Amino acid sequence: MTDTIRITTQNKERDFSMFLNLDEVFKIMEQLADMTLRRLLDNEIFELDPDLQEPTQITKRDLEARAQNEFFRAFFRLPRKEKLHEVVDCSLWTPFSRCHTVGRMFASDSYVCFASKEDGCCNVVLPLREVVSIEKMEDTSLLPNPIIISIRSKMAFQFIELKDRESLVENLLRRLKLVHANSPVHYDTLKNEAETSSLFQSTSVCSDQKFGNFKLSQNGNTVDKETSLLPNSEALIAIFHQSGTQSPDSRMSREQIKASLWNDHFVEYGRTVCMFRTEKIRKLVAMGIPESLRGKLWLLFSDAVTDLASHPGYYGNLVEKSMGKCCLVTEEIERDLHRSLPEHPAFQNETGIAALRRVLTAYAHRNPKIGYCQSMNILTSVLLLYAKEEEAFWLLVAVCERMLPDYFNHRVIVFVLGAQVDQSVFEELIRDRLPELAEHMKDLSTLASISLSWFLTLFLSIMPLESAVNVVDCFFYDGIKAIFQLGLAVLEANAVELCGSKDDGQALMILSRFLDHVKNEESPGPPIGNHHAFFSDDQEPYPVTDIADLIRDSYEKFGDQSVEMIEHMRCKHRIRVFQGHEDTTKQNVLRVVIPEVSILPEDLEELYDLFKREHMISCYWEQTSPAFQHHDPNRPYAEQYLIDAQQFTNLYKLVSPWTCGAHTEILAERTFRLLDENMDNLIAFKGFAVCLDIMYNGEMNEKIKLLYRLHLPPALTENDKDSQSPLKNPLLSTSRPLVFGKSNGDAIDYQKQLKQMLKDLAKEKDKTEKELPKMSQREFIQFCKTLYSMFHEDPEENDLYQAIATVTTLLLQIGEVGQRSSSSGSCSDEYMDDVQTEACASTSEQDSVFTDMGKMPQRYSQSLSMTEGDWTVSLEHILASLLTEQSLVNFFEKPLDIKSKLENAKINQYSLKTNELSHQSE
Repeated sequence: MTDTIRITTQNKERDFSMFLNLDEVFKIMEQLADMTLRRLLDNEIFELDPDLQEPTQITKRDLEARAQNEFFRAFFRLPRKEKLHEVVDCSLWTPFSRCHTVGRMFASDSYVCFASKEDGCCNVVLPLREVVSIEKMEDTSLLPNPIIISIRSKMAFQFIELKDRESLVENLLRRLKLVHANSPVHYDTLKNEAETSSLFQSTSVCSDQKFGNFKLSQNGNTVDKETSLLPNSEALIAIFHQSGTQSPDSRMSREQIKASLWNDHFVEYGRTVCMFRTEKIRKLVAMGIPESLRGKLWLLFSDAVTDLASHPGYYGNLVEKSMGKCCLVTEEIERDLHRSLPEHPAFQNETGIAALRRVLTAYAHRNPKIGYCQSMNILTSVLLLYAKEEEAFWLLVAVCERMLPDYFNHRVIVFVLGAQVDQSVFEELIRDRLPELAEHMKDLSTLASISLSWFLTLFLSIMPLESAVNVVDCFFYDGIKAIFQLGLAVLEANAVELCGSKDDGQALMILSRFLDHVKNEESPGPPIGNHHAFFSDDQEPYPVTDIADLIRDSYEKFGDQSVEMIEHMRCKHRIRVFQGHEDTTKQNVLRVVIPEVSILPEDLEELYDLFKREHMISCYWEQTSPAFQHHDPNRPYAEQYLIDAQQFTNLYKLVSPWTCGAHTEILAERTFRLLDENMDNLIAFKGFAVCLDIMYNGEMNEKIKLLYRLHLPPALTENDKDSQSPLKNPLLSTSRPLVFGKSNGDAIDYQKQLKQMLKDLAKEKDKTEKELPKMSQREFIQFCKTLYSMFHEDPEENDLYQAIATVTTLLLQIGEVGQRSSSSGSCSDEYMDDVQTEACASTSEQDSVFTDMGKMPQRYSQSLSMTEGDWTVSLEHILASLLTEQSLVNFFEKPLDIKSKLENAKINQYSLKTNELSHQSE
């Protein structure tokens, strides 16, 4: 993660130097790192504001605006697409307190929200879809700059002390008009005002609604045999309701008391999504919502009711489109259907199973980026119990896309990190709020692993259902903070036993047994066993904890954590958790690559860091690069980071030992094409490391074989920018004359040596290895160009040029003899003898010709004029010829130091990129 911070803040150092407050500088760097991290994890979902699209133009103001927008959406749990436009200090008339409450107005694309200055005193969410009018009132000393916002349920909200009121109202009216144009409101004139304004009028379009060619009657009975597409028109608990152990009078009296309290609250605070949300409503939620109102209030608190009302017929169309299609997601859904909530009678028959199938499949069809994830089935089962099927669908949308957006994702890394981040936050809260427990349990990761299911399933998988639904009540009202505070309350209740535990297994047993005995004495239904519990001991009596008491303790002792604090902690821990994941990824990649190469592990680790850093630089600076577009953390470890051709070229220039001056970039492009076996224009670290290992540590024959392959298709292409006509570019050209002085005796020895080497190579060749194709004249010319460029500035440069000239002439003659043999239609057994005889005969010719590099050898010139495709040499010919020159052998077998290259690369990697950007801007 250090690399990410360096990348994101590279061009910001001068801006930061003007700050005197180091805490402010660190906060901005943290924001930049978090922004980059989330883009790397899932850029498709995490869309940046337009002001943040160009990294070099990001300002402190842009970051502050983004942070405020993130807080706004998290605090009011609104859709990610909502963009905050205005934040205005003001006061809101609160009739229940008979005064104006000081706070702030937040205005976005589709919402006007209010939050009191005193946390929890009063919050309001006004969807513009519910707003009828926005009017300015007369400005007075008692009511300065007032406006009235009227909503459909005949309520009005008075805001005063608004600065720049004229501009604010103008903007609100413009967005109100746009919202109503895009989502017109249809009033039912057949119903009276009370019903129309009431939340509890059904907003579902399931009842008496057609789905394609299918129709459902009001009582839920189908009028078609194909019932699999017909959503249920009422909550499952109403169909499968069972009596509890309490007397009917006692059970109903408790439910009636709760319902009466809620009805009194609705009269004073409002009954729609626009109700005043105060500490009083939080206390009612903590007591447990009555079953008759639970589903409706979940819709209100999550604002799923707005989505439901804005999309008539949407769910029915999804059901019709998605059902019956078979894919990996539907197979996963089918596998989990019968183990979602098997203890409840609603899911012991096809009615509940079919409803669960429809909702999960429809959601996967709606949002393939998320698809289906584990624990969604358990949550959806509970939603179906208390809400109509279409309502349950929109509640699922609210949870997955707004309330827990990082928990549900088909990309495993995002899904895992989202939950792990909150576990890391939970660990910090344990250290801060339960220091004695943290002191005893040095490694809090044990508790985090136990509590993971608490967060993923909102306690539904480890607590009796009749108790866990009270937790879900709190979650829909307060969001994830309700789970954090309840988790702390559970740990505090078991702190003494946990401090006395001897190992992780005992700690797991303590917590599992406690949660299994959290009961809801006021539940009107019968107790339902929890099949998901880790541990249950029915033999020993265990004290029962009432869920209402546990929730009350969680609010009283740990309810002071604000949304802003939790979001800040998430930001901090997201970076740490991702860094831990990156360290694990690195170790797994190195574990795979180390056996394949001879590079030392510590050097390979440095090389991996360079490789990943090059990928991240591209992701941050070049949003259109293939590596950025195809980044997928769900790939196998060794393929998570991929680089494209330009990134590879940058790395090649930095770390390759085969530097060829101006020819280096051309050789890098050919190397990339050779490694890109699947031709997706991306390569992984393993291929890069293996190739570099051959350059540094390979034997001579391995290095020559690599060079040979770099000058054959697909590495060498017809459009290669250096692959010009060999007749226009003399191959043997240098700035100094090359003189050959070989005695006849040496020539005879050389002839025998070459012949013997070719025979030995033929014997030792691996028969199972696929034979490389022979090299054409054009390819051979390019091969020789590369060799000449590699020798430049070498201490033995003169000897190397002389040696390669000798070898080149010999190979030209080998190809010439092969061409004559091919044209005559016969292949002589004395082929090599003929070649070597001609090579020996040409020695004296070389002595005179190579003293003047303005001319080319006569035989060489003739070879260059031959028809392409007739002249060929093989890898064995080239290797055997090179082995005859000791200076060439020394060049390819000398030890190379990769450490110094890596050190220089670390220093120059960023400057190379900034220089490239400077040239582009110029």
